[in-house]
Amino acid sequence: MYKGNEMQLALQMVSGYGSEFSAWRMPGTDPAAYTNTDAYVERAKLAEKGKFHMIFIADTPVLDGNLGSQTPSFPMDPLLALMAVARETKYIGLVATLSTTFNYPYNIARQFKALDVISHGRVGWNAVTTSNPAAAANFGAQVASRKERYNMAHESIQIVQALWGSWEQDAWTLDVEDGQFADMDKIKPINLKGEYYASRGPLPIPPSEQGQPVIFQAGGGNEGLELAGRYASGVYANPYDIESAREHRQALRESAVRFGRNPDDIKMYAGFMFSIGSTEEEALERRRQLMSFNPHEIPSRVSYLGSMVGLPLSVNSIDIDQPLPEDLLKKAYANPMDPRSEIALQRLRQGLSIRDVLAHGVINYHPVVAGTPVQVADFLEEWFLAGACDGFSVVPDIAYDGVADFVNLVVPILQERGLFHREYEGKTLRENMGVPFQYGRLEY
Repeated sequence: MYKGNEMQLALQMVSGYGSEFSAWRMPGTDPAAYTNTDAYVERAKLAEKGKFHMIFIADTPVLDGNLGSQTPSFPMDPLLALMAVARETKYIGLVATLSTTFNYPYNIARQFKALDVISHGRVGWNAVTTSNPAAAANFGAQVASRKERYNMAHESIQIVQALWGSWEQDAWTLDVEDGQFADMDKIKPINLKGEYYASRGPLPIPPSEQGQPVIFQAGGGNEGLELAGRYASGVYANPYDIESAREHRQALRESAVRFGRNPDDIKMYAGFMFSIGSTEEEALERRRQLMSFNPHEIPSRVSYLGSMVGLPLSVNSIDIDQPLPEDLLKKAYANPMDPRSEIALQRLRQGLSIRDVLAHGVINYHPVVAGTPVQVADFLEEWFLAGACDGFSVVPDIAYDGVADFVNLVVPILQERGLFHREYEGKTLRENMGVPFQYGRLEY
């Protein structure tokens, strides 16, 4: 049975290497992991051993980085990667991102429901809009306004859910004796048409053990809150401190209530990065080594750190292997526009070198803990008990050993503290998340 007083964990897979784009150069890493499906399967099986609730793959349909020195941001194709994982796992959820802006609802419905049936009810769809002009160009289009993109998203999700429910739950009869494969009176067109999308249906796929895939959402602002409140059972969020995380989670719960839903039926997963060592110094050295692979990035990182604390820092004017000089430290302040700045300033005031402050991940997209397994567990416990989230989307710095270290060293601590389950609550993603069965389109 699902226990609401325990955190949930999602393992975010990033192109086979980890959160740091230079991880492909670390000793032990397969430099060709990007095309090695076995690598994804291996990490997924480790995560299942650790009772992770799900694997999560983010995606944007564009090449958005410099492959001269860094790895891609996403797997070759998220759904194909999860298909390989589905065949080698039994309990862990499989969640992938697919844009509502540049995909037809019928294709979305078909792909996700087929994978949901194949995996026996373990699939989730992270429904997002796409605002990247380069991604739009891949489809011969231009970026629509935010309002239009979210209007498209509402239409897409409603049509997808209607298609998921177009094959009624008892339509598949498999009556061998009378020769009836399915009851066609219970497989019906949906005939939905909006301003942007339309579909006749039906979708020729029966329900899975959880009915239909779980809908996730990732995106902020009022439009994102409305989309999540109406449809989502899971939300991936990027808060950097407990206060903003708690505010976002409360806003999501209130949005769910506005649409007549139980606020406990929407779960928020905070993004979190980690580097684990037997000591904090060992974990920091791991991150220093990752930084050393791209020395050309250090000047911009130092400059960015300076903007976070109100100082014109430069590698040409300061020794980054020494603490910030006292006269500069007195002038430093946390940039109120950047929630990461307070932590950056704290690290500088601790007397760390500028290089080590950067190694602590203060300018990363998610909060970073570089430390021992206990320090990682302490961070997760503090956020969870503060009501900042329902769980975490965890991203290891280096995938090849980071997943195993988390499973073998951090998970047992969380379990000992009563913060994380020891066994899966059920066989479907909905059961393990503690969200209701759903089949077909809901009316709001």
